[in-house]
Amino acid sequence: MRERVIGVLGGMGPEATIAFYARLVAQTPATCDQDHLRVIIDSNPKIPDRTAALVAGGASPVPAMVASIDALGRAGAEFVVVPCVSAHAFLDELRVRVSLPVLSIFDAVADDIRGDPRGIGRVGLLATAGTVRVGLFARHLERQGIVVDLPGAPDQDAVMAAIYEVKSGPTGARRAELRDGLRAVAARLVAGGAQAIVLGCTEIPLIIGRHDAPVPVFDALDALARMARRAAREG
Repeated sequence: MRERVIGVLGGMGPEATIAFYARLVAQTPATCDQDHLRVIIDSNPKIPDRTAALVAGGASPVPAMVASIDALGRAGAEFVVVPCVSAHAFLDELRVRVSLPVLSIFDAVADDIRGDPRGIGRVGLLATAGTVRVGLFARHLERQGIVVDLPGAPDQDAVMAAIYEVKSGPTGARRAELRDGLRAVAARLVAGGAQAIVLGCTEIPLIIGRHDAPVPVFDALDALARMARRAAREG
């Protein structure tokens, strides 16, 4: 079977890009190197901050994202994934400016939730302030019949602060403190009625995972890796 080459527009942030690739490798059935998928990664941390662009009038990340996708195409990629949720606020603009197909992390997460046998209809979303402000992720899930609960303002501020701190590479006790803080926000969403938690920023799964909430946890990085693997193998 012919496989399509995956292009990864990464660097937003670098550790999330590494985590995405690790998940893709872990999810791919393989007994030798040759069983794995071909992946071309452009880790470009120079792309302007997506949240700053969405909430503070910062520079648009789109020109730099377009340049990276064009570079991936020249290198041989046949479609692109972007392991950064906030970048998907610019997905429509991006798609009309590039020739390669760009998969949607929103679709990937929605597919995972809809396919869950527990029939989840209400989720709590942990995401950047930009993702929350624009509302595209929540509206996408709601169009699929999934009610989305968001943290209150103080909790959202804490989530955003944790996301930025994760990008600085905290270790040891500080990383544990960040984990406890995000667990507490997730617990309050569950107490308010959320049947599951969506890790809707690709930095958040670097700190908490499926064992950090008393309900199912949907990891955007896992979901995107599954979608990329399916898209490559369908080629």
